[in-house]
Amino acid sequence: MANIVGGTGNPTIVWNEGTKRFETDDKKAYLEYVLRDNGKVMDLVHTFVPPSKRGLGLASHLTLAAFNHASSHSLSVIPTCSYISETFLPKNPSWNSVVYKEGGQSNM
Repeated sequence: MANIVGGTGNPTIVWNEGTKRFETDDKKAYLEYVLRDNGKVMDLVHTFVPPSKRGLGLASHLTLAAFNHASSHSLSVIPTCSYISETFLPKNPSWNSVVYKEGGQSNM
C-alpha cells in the first residue's frame, strides 16, 4: 500500500509501507526505516538522494514526510541516519519532541 504525502509546490513523497520507505514518486530518492518496539518506534536508518537530484531539498522533504507520518500515527523516531541526526534535527529542533526517549533521555 502506498500513500501520497506532500503538498502543493513540494515534491511528491510516497509512503511505501511494503518496502518500509518514504520515496519520491520516481523511487530514486528515498528514506528507509525499520519498525521497532512492536511497531511503536520508527528507526530512520538511511536517506539516499542520487547525485542528479541533490541540492533540491529532497532529503529534507523525505525526512519531513517520515516525521509527519510518525507524529500522526503516535510513533517515536530514532534518527539513526546521520543526515537526520546531524543536519535535519539541528535545523528543525521542533521535531525533537517526536524523537525516541528512553528513560526520559534522548537516544541520540
